[in-house]
Amino acid sequence: MSDTSPPLAVLVKGWPRLSETFIAQELVALEAAGHAFEIWSLRHPTDVKRHPLHDQLQAQVKYLPEYLYQEPDRVWQARGIAQSLPGYAEAYRIWRADLKRDPSHNRIRRFGQACVLAAEMPDAVLGLYAHFLHTPSSVARYAAIMRGLPWSFSAHAKDIWTSPDWEISEKLSSAHHGASFGATCTGFGAKHLQQMSDDPARVDLIYHGLDLSRFPAAPDRVWRQTNDPLHLMSVGRLVEKKGFDNLIAALALLPADIDWHWTQIGGGALQDKLSKMAKEAGIDHRITWRGACDQPEVIAAMRAADLFVLPSRIAADGDRDGLPNVLMEAASQRLPILSTAVSAIPEFITSGTHGVLADDAPEALALAITQIANHPDTAADMAEAALARLKSDFGMPPGIARLSDRLTAMLAGK
Repeated sequence: MSDTSPPLAVLVKGWPRLSETFIAQELVALEAAGHAFEIWSLRHPTDVKRHPLHDQLQAQVKYLPEYLYQEPDRVWQARGIAQSLPGYAEAYRIWRADLKRDPSHNRIRRFGQACVLAAEMPDAVLGLYAHFLHTPSSVARYAAIMRGLPWSFSAHAKDIWTSPDWEISEKLSSAHHGASFGATCTGFGAKHLQQMSDDPARVDLIYHGLDLSRFPAAPDRVWRQTNDPLHLMSVGRLVEKKGFDNLIAALALLPADIDWHWTQIGGGALQDKLSKMAKEAGIDHRITWRGACDQPEVIAAMRAADLFVLPSRIAADGDRDGLPNVLMEAASQRLPILSTAVSAIPEFITSGTHGVLADDAPEALALAITQIANHPDTAADMAEAALARLKSDFGMPPGIARLSDRLTAMLAGK
């Protein structure tokens, strides 16, 4: 294949995805830093809308077979090519060991996708970089072994906390063809992965940060008064770890003298359940479900709101947020924040200084909302502090510079 092809292959679970602006932001910044790459996506897009950020990316996007049975000719042809590669036997051995511990259709699909990736990647590719430590990294690892290439990953939240320990440890071990390096976006996650690696230096803490150039300047807000209506808003998928069921229960507990309305942005599997819960609580007329929105729509909603609420919690399967970018986006618009002390959220929000971190129980959330509603001056001070912290400590350039250095070193074989 042509030597003019990019030297880096980037694996993502799906492209584009409205809920993963942090990936799009990073990839656009890496292009601006001089990196050329192709994107290989394990899934086709399901979102109807796109963020403007997605359209800024110059990289070519290619799609692996989402399900092997959908493209049998492509899969079998690729496997024939893959079997001729020098690392195929070793990749097959490692995959069989993984399959024995995880005998799932998903594990089989990962290997089939890896064969296609290894067969179809241009000869110019010198390394792979996968977003998420679970499925995309498995495909990257198997394909990298087949081609004799280094690979790396960026880990976030669910992929860290719901992957089995044996798999994470092996992906962080030289003896098992582990990653050249791993980046993760929270100190909480970095410490956990460093403890599981054969070399803690393999794992870097790289905050996503926020590219403030993509956002309008924070508005000069006319702050609400104590007895004014309270417009709350949230952005997040309707899944267990976001805690929106607890928030609905909390809203039902608010005092009658608070005139509130809640706008929720984001779709998900729990939509029907949460809508029913709101109706049964008699508060559905105070809630607007907006579904998936693009980033300009999200920012416009933030500028019109009085309080951003993200009631994150640990799900039953261990899944949890990392440091959600939406908190930094809310801070960029001088919007007061109420969240919880889950995972890495306290790395950005010090409760009482940059916002309020409450327990995720409905009673605690209701009390926090009530106190914020009754003390708008305090809420305004915390919003100012969060905006200042965002600008001083959570800008994007330092993280992109560090990631760029690590990718350059990997591609150079260092």
